[in-house]
Formats: sequence, C-alpha cells, structure tokens
Amino acid sequence: MSKPSDNPADPFKKALAEATKVMADDSDLAVSYSVDPPGMTNDSVRLPQVSRRMTRDEVLLARGTADAYALRHKHHDAATFNKYAPPGQMARDLYEAMETARCEAVGAREMPGTLGNIDAKIAYEAERKGYAQITKTSDAPLSVAAGYMIRNLATGRPLPKGADNVLELWRGFIEDHAGGTLEDLQEKLGDQAAFARFARQIIEDLGYGDQLGDDPDAEDDELEDEAAPEEDDDQEQQSQGDDDNDDNDAEGAPDQSQEDTQDASEAQVSMDEMAEDQMGDEMEMPEGELPQDPPPPAYSDADPNYQVYLTEFDEEIRADELAEPAELERLRAYLDQQLEPLKGAVGRLANKLQRRLQAQQNRSWEFDLEEGTLDAGRLARVVANPTTPLSFKVEKDTEFRDTVVTLLLDNSGSMRGRPISIAAICADVLARTLERCDVKVEILGFTTRAWKGGQARERWLAEGRPQQPGRLNDLRHIIYKPADAPWRRSRESLGLMMKEGLLKENIDGEALEWAHRRMAGRPEARKILMVISDGAPVDDSTLSVNPANYLEKHLRDVIAMVERRKLVELIAIGIGHDVTRYYSRAVTITDVEQLAGAMTEQLASLFDRDPRGRARMVGIRRAS
Repeated sequence: MSKPSDNPADPFKKALAEATKVMADDSDLAVSYSVDPPGMTNDSVRLPQVSRRMTRDEVLLARGTADAYALRHKHHDAATFNKYAPPGQMARDLYEAMETARCEAVGAREMPGTLGNIDAKIAYEAERKGYAQITKTSDAPLSVAAGYMIRNLATGRPLPKGADNVLELWRGFIEDHAGGTLEDLQEKLGDQAAFARFARQIIEDLGYGDQLGDDPDAEDDELEDEAAPEEDDDQEQQSQGDDDNDDNDAEGAPDQSQEDTQDASEAQVSMDEMAEDQMGDEMEMPEGELPQDPPPPAYSDADPNYQVYLTEFDEEIRADELAEPAELERLRAYLDQQLEPLKGAVGRLANKLQRRLQAQQNRSWEFDLEEGTLDAGRLARVVANPTTPLSFKVEKDTEFRDTVVTLLLDNSGSMRGRPISIAAICADVLARTLERCDVKVEILGFTTRAWKGGQARERWLAEGRPQQPGRLNDLRHIIYKPADAPWRRSRESLGLMMKEGLLKENIDGEALEWAHRRMAGRPEARKILMVISDGAPVDDSTLSVNPANYLEKHLRDVIAMVERRKLVELIAIGIGHDVTRYYSRAVTITDVEQLAGAMTEQLASLFDRDPRGRARMVGIRRAS
C-alpha cells in the first residue's frame, strides 16, 4: 500500500482536479499545479500552486482558474476560433478576450456557481495589474475592457474591484461605437461561429476593421459558387432519359453555349499573351541606351514591393564577435546555472530523440553485388562449388546522413528571461543530439541593433521623412553555430543570448528569408528549418510610418515563397502565440516549459517514415 500524503492540501487538489475534468467533460484531461503562470493546452491544464497552509486566496484563485479553463475546454472549438481570428494584433486581442468571456458566460448558465469562483480569479488579476489605480484610458487595455463588457452584459453580474474601473473607463466609448451591435449579444452566445461574426463586427465598430483581414464567410461563399456549376451539370445528367430528339436538341443548346464561352476564354487568353509580347517588345531599349529611371532594388524575393530604407547598417555577425571570450564563458556559466533543474528533462527528451533516430539507422546492406565488401557469409558456397563467383555487399546510406537542420530563434525583447534561456539550452542539447546522428545543425538568431529605429531612422529624419520609407531599423542577424562547425566549438556562443541589451525588436520576414537563403545554398539533399518565436513581427519605427500590417504581410509572403519552392521543409513553434495562422505546419505551446518536448517531437516526426505517424505524433494544425 502507498503511504498516505502528509500534505493537507493534497485532498483538496485531488478533488479540484477531478471536478475540473467533469466540468470540462474530458476524463483524460491532465491537471497539474505549479508556481509557474497558469496555462492550458488541448489535453492539459496547469493551475496555481496551493501551499500546505491553504489560504483562502489560494483556494479561491485555484478554483476560479480551474473553472475558467474547464469551461473554455468544453465550450471552445479551436477550428472555429482560428477560422474567424483576425490577423492584426489589437483585433486579435479583442477577439480572444470576448471569446473567453463567452465561454465563461455559457458555462455559467449550466453551473451558476462558477461565476463567484471566476470573479475571484478576475479580482486577483486586476489587483496584480493595478487596475484599480488606473485613471486614463491610455493605461487601461481596451481588449480587457471589451471582455469585461461581454461578461457583464451576458451574466448581469457586477465586476470585482479594479476590473470595474477598467470597464467604466471604456464603457462610454464602447457603447457609443458598438452599442447597437451589443443588443444582439444574448442570442449569439450559444453559437461560437455566430458569436465570432458578432465579435468581428464589434471590432470593426471600435475602429479596428483594417486588422480583420478577409471575411472567412465570403471565402466559403466563393467556394460554393465555384462548386455550383458542377452540381448543376450532375443534376442535368441524372435527369436525362430516353427523351425525343427535340428534348435532346434543347439540352444541347447549353453545351454549345459552354463551348462558345470556353472558346471566348481561350481567345481572351491569346489576346492577353499577344498584348504582353507587344509590351515586352516596346520595353526593350535600343542597344547602348539606359533607362532614365532604373527600377528600385529588390530587397525581397518573396515581395518585390517590400522596401528597406537603408541596408548600410544591417549586420550579419557571428556570436563570438559580439562579446569577448571571457564574457561568453561567463554568460554560458550563467545559462548553465539557471537551467540546471531543466537540463535533466531536456536531456531525457534528447536521448529519446536519439534512440528514435538511431532505431531507423539500423545498418542495412545490398548483397550479391559484383564489387564492394567481400561477403564472408557466402564464402561457403564458393568452397562447395569453386565455379560460383565471389559475392560482395555494400552498406546502404541512411536518409539522416544527408540532412541539415536550421534552428531560427526569435531574439526579440519579449523573449527576455526564461523563454530565451530555455530556447538556448534546447537548441544546445538538440544540436549535440543530432550531431551524434550525423545530422548537421545550424543555430541562428534575429533581432535589431536598436530600439525604435537605429541609424536608418536617423538618416530618414535627416532627409526630410520621405513617405512610405519601408523598414526603418538596422537588422542584426546572429550566427550562433554554423552548420559545418562541431558543437563543441559553438557551445559558449549560445551564452550570448543571456547578454543584457542584446534582445530588441523582431522583423521575422527578412530573418526567415535570410535563413532560407543560407539553407538553399547547402549541398545536403534534405533541409529542415525550424522557427521558434513568441509573437508577430514588431518594429515600432517601421510600423509607425508604414501600413499596420507591413511586416506581417511580408512574413506571410516569405512563408508562401518557402513553401511554394519546397527546397526547405518549414516548421514553426509559437510560444504563447498562435503561429498556425502564419505557418501551415506549426504547433503552439502555451508555456515555455513545453518547448523542449515540442522541439523534440517536431524533429522526430520529420524523420518518421510513416506520414500518418508524423501528423499524429506532432499534432500538426493547419492554419485557417
């Protein structure tokens, strides 16, 4: 028999975990307690720790967090959410906050007791963030206020102290702009798709319609319209019978019309091609002459219209050039010290990856060849019959020996602290593991040289602030480990990520294009690029003078180019940020502690010979 626990909080934690599973309607849901921030995934929930003292605040916070996550797990469909999710950051924050409030309000209809528990969670968060002391709307998050408004209207329940202050600061603005839309709230709550359309309307009412992207329902209608002619043709074919010749002639008329339409389309294509040829002839310059206005330089293969104001101060640099050897040694020691408790778990995952790869690298041979290594096992038949020729064998190459993996790490300021530490140690351990399996590994990082614009912005200001200048910051692309360098020579370079002041802003599109260019020139037959990021591209200096989606659009264009060319297998891991809306093969983790497992499983899946096993193992989610 197992020894009973002497922790008085254990019975409560066990009961709360079981209640959470029941509320979520998922008996397989994993419930854990941790001092780390609460979070949830598709199959697990992490709740705040409850100490032995079991204070009232600890108990209420744990119960409120458990109820909120359980209701979201039960009433939220990720596919529907992603279908209607807007691409812009502010619009997405509003959308997420309103969906969270909807799940809690729908759950409260069946279990009213959850309202008080979730109130305790809201009160704790409001106190921790100092919402009660805010006096200006500029300091109060509009997305949070919108979520509070939905909760207040859906439940009729007053908000806890602090949260009510945030709502009151924004209530007038929300009611003035979206009051008419909010009148339909109650009838939308039970249908997530209807509520998603409702939320998008509110976002437009509040002035963020430019961040909504394309209308998902309009795309569905277009697909239905394209499918409709085929359905009509099928129905016509089924309705045909042994009719007389007149009926057959009547039915032949639409076919003739379709042929005429097809001929007209082909004629139009021919005319367009002729026009392009004529334009091409007109654009040819006489020999010896140059055009008066040369075309602007192309800064991106993915988007010719993407502009960069100045590349003079951009930097591609090795990590060991950004710090002295003594400093790198000190930073690496600090990294190892910080992550000593985690190294065991990461190491176990790496060993698991290595075993799985080596299991697929079992030696195999081709026999009965005319040259190669003498096959001693078949010498007996030569002795028995001297006229039998000697047999040779050759070892088959494995797919791993001709593979390179690049890890592209987001080095932006939002990764500061534990996220960048874990990213560094995971990259370090996986590089060592893959090297043992004859897989070359390159580790790259990307950030900017300055906050809010560097020397490029200063030059732009001095030249009179030209309109639409494009990217206005100085890039810093860092090579932590080249693919051909052994791990032991690059180990200390990864400590650079701990350097104070290194992590600044992130321009993902150009970084991805840079990494892709480096891989495209490699001789290996198989190339795998893994991107690890915690957010959308952000550079204040660029976004302040260009369209709001300028960097995000470029990232999407680069991803589309990489996936279209198929020279590189592209995968991504988002830390607390849904990157599945950018990358077609991606996974999102809610907690940085899951990064080691996600990286390991993603890489292992790519070497799985069974495509169905790959998708099942990694849980790949296609972007909507």
